[in-house]
Amino acid sequence: MTDQPLEHRVEIAVPPEQEEGTFAALASVWRTQDGFVIDFATEVRPPELSEDPDTGERYVHVPAKVVARVRIPPGQVWELMKSLEHNLSAYERDRAARDRDVS
Repeated sequence: MTDQPLEHRVEIAVPPEQEEGTFAALASVWRTQDGFVIDFATEVRPPELSEDPDTGERYVHVPAKVVARVRIPPGQVWELMKSLEHNLSAYERDRAARDRDVS
């Protein structure tokens, strides 16, 4: 026997009603004392030019609605970042290969 910890293999099941997923064009990340919160949102109306009543500063107001809120413990943040980086790199490689095949 070894003192090595056993590998964890997590099997994630997606309920049928959630298999399609939810589209989100925006994400906002914030934190609490207990963890991190990611709000996924989508625009509900076209952006509109607005003016701050206190400063007079003009800005583009983007009305959006949260379609999913996900709370994760601090220890999962690094795993999420590594997974996003790994998958983004693979996506970029695949896209570059497709672009070369098309030209």
